[in-house]
This record gives sequence, structure tokens and C-alpha cells, in this order.
Amino acid sequence: MRLKGKVAVITGAGGGMGEASAKLFAKEGAKVVVAEINAEAGRKVAQQIKQEGGEAIFVQVDVSKADDVKRMVQTTVDTYGRLDILFNNAGIAGRIFGSPPPPGKTQEEVELEDWRQVIDVNLMGPFIACLYAIPVMRKQGGGCILNTASTGALRAQPRSIAYATSKGGLVLTTKSLARAVVKDNIRVNAICPALVMTGLADAFMGYPKTEEERKTKLAAGLSRIPMGRPAKAEEIANAALFLVSDEASYITGVALPVDGGATI
Repeated sequence: MRLKGKVAVITGAGGGMGEASAKLFAKEGAKVVVAEINAEAGRKVAQQIKQEGGEAIFVQVDVSKADDVKRMVQTTVDTYGRLDILFNNAGIAGRIFGSPPPPGKTQEEVELEDWRQVIDVNLMGPFIACLYAIPVMRKQGGGCILNTASTGALRAQPRSIAYATSKGGLVLTTKSLARAVVKDNIRVNAICPALVMTGLADAFMGYPKTEEERKTKLAAGLSRIPMGRPAKAEEIANAALFLVSDEASYITGVALPVDGGATI
């Protein structure tokens, strides 16, 4: 029960790493706010947590919209009276840079649209959530913020320029916020996963059209990971659990690779 009595908001908790983290945090004693844009997926995860004896509520949120995020934080406080952990996990992969535009659109138009959307969700979203969560944490005497960045934040990604930029910006946002709020007893860290077999995996592989193409691209991706395999969502959740728990009480401003050695 490493999170007993704590209230955790997890965005993008309807699947993948967010779902695994929500369920793990609940098992460790946290009251979990399952924040998700997909209502069906979010409600399902919250219900599963309750069926397994945990405590959870679902809040539908588009993290790129300030009004949605403000409502998410307010609902958390209204329901549980506090907010101890904010896990900014929601994110999108975006399109493959340079891929052909759809009919009726220019290359420049689709690249600009993709850039704005990816930055809005992956970088603006966590920052907006921090703006609303930090005053709550400051008032109650402290808290913990965790951001899902990526190994894509730590090295060049020519196929995913908007994604890499958003995650690189999120790493520096993490470090800068950590310095800004350390006096308020608020820790801010990030995790940087490599390839995880979630719904975003196919996007990073360029949406392969056949199973053979998928196997080829997966093998190419795994060749850059010394452990030779993708991460399980639960492995990322375990790292997240450590960073938001009191066991990491002296850790702030860190961008932790959870990548099977990919950044060695």
C-alpha cells in the first residue's frame, strides 16, 4: 500500500501505460481519477478498478482544453478533498513527417496541423494541468507530478519531428517546474519509455498495412533496443509508481529512461 490515502489523477488512463498505472496505483491504495478523452474506455477502467476493490472515478477530459483540465482538477478536489499525484500521461504520436497529404490538402497544411495538435496535447496539456494542480498541492502542503516523456525526447527523431519536439519540451518543462516548486514540497519528474506495445506502437511504425510489414518494422525498432524486446505497459507503470511514491522523496527534476537500454 505504497500510495495509501493518496489521490492520483492519471490522464490518458483509458488504455496502455495509463490504464496499467491506474490499476497499479489503485492496488497500492490510491484513490484514482481516471481522466480520459474516450468515455467508453475511461469508464471501463474505473469500473474495473472498483470491481477489484479499489476506488476510482472517471472524468472525461481533452487535456489540450483548459476548461476541461480545470474541471478535472476541480472534480478531483470536490470528490476527494485533495490532489496528491498528477500523472500527465495522455499523448498522441502524430503523423509520420513527410508522408503524403490527403486529397485536397497541401504538404505544408498537414504538417502545420499535425504540429499544432501534437504540441497542444503532448506539451501544452501537461503544462495546463500543472497550472491548475500546483495551487491545490501548494495549499495542502505538497504533492507529486509525473510526466510521460519519451526516449524520443533524448535523441533525433526524423520521422516524428513534432512528437520529439513535444517530448523534448516536456523534459525541460519538467526540470524547470521542479526548480520552481521545490520550495512548496512538490516534486516533478518524467519517465522516458522507448517502444511499448500500446495503441501508439503502430503509429510509430508508420501504420503498417500488412502483418509482414508490421513484423519487419517492429524488428527494425527492436534492433535499437539492447534488451531486444518492447516494454510491457506494466513495466512502465512500475517505474511510475516508484517516482510518485514516498520512496522517491529525494528525487525531483529527473527524466528517467525506461527503455531496455535504448539510450545507452
